[in-house]
Amino acid sequence: MSGYKNLVCIASGKGGVGKSTTAVNLALSLAKLGKRVGLLDADIYGPSIPLMMGIESGRKPEIRDRKFMLPIMAHGIEVNSMGLLVDENTAMVWRAPMVISAFNQILNDTVWGDRDYLIVDMPPGTGDIQLSLSQSAKITGALIVTTPQDVALLDARRAIEMFNKVEVPVIGIVENMSVHVCKNCGYEEEIFGSGGGEKLASQYQTEVIGRLPLDIGVRELTDAGRPIVDSFPSGPAAQAYMQLSANLEERISQSGANGVVEPIFSVTED
Repeated sequence: MSGYKNLVCIASGKGGVGKSTTAVNLALSLAKLGKRVGLLDADIYGPSIPLMMGIESGRKPEIRDRKFMLPIMAHGIEVNSMGLLVDENTAMVWRAPMVISAFNQILNDTVWGDRDYLIVDMPPGTGDIQLSLSQSAKITGALIVTTPQDVALLDARRAIEMFNKVEVPVIGIVENMSVHVCKNCGYEEEIFGSGGGEKLASQYQTEVIGRLPLDIGVRELTDAGRPIVDSFPSGPAAQAYMQLSANLEERISQSGANGVVEPIFSVTED
């Protein structure tokens, strides 16, 4: 793999916490900061990035030399996904070896242009794709997306532990759906609880680098293929994503991890 300076995994321990929405809007906000960005959808079973990026149904990457794929440009960034290679109604009824083979082909055979960032939207959990990526690519670090509620935090811990085992740095925690602001009266309500992200970050010596609101506009615009960072950049939700991208840049700069690093594997008795 080549063509990028930093590979950042967007991961979560469970589904439904807004990981893919975060990956899309983070990629777009980095592009608004002047960065050259690629977005790779690593969810083989449930690819959602083509829909979120507004890529029309049936459009496929151009194939070169019967092997290499040219990513599709959408909203100014390069995109590739299993969802671009199969019909949107096709169920991927595959066992693990086939999934890993398909993922590695997309990972290694996509010809990215010169990118400052390759943002990888990981599938939920701590399974085959996560391990395969750790073995196959040089990774700058991972962002862990969670909501403040206890059940999401429990699964987020497992995601952090997995990255720790393969010695991939955890850049920070992103607390999604952190607060809901009533559009009629302005009342702020922490529907999923509060303080969970801070407790998790403290436990693993990292930081909460983004707090994203629970905003119906984020959902509506993402479903329409018009992510809020592009469609309503002056709004508070888009500004929260912009702050997240600025914090990501700062964290990478402070850690000296600007550039990809090889994960290290070791065998222990535990």
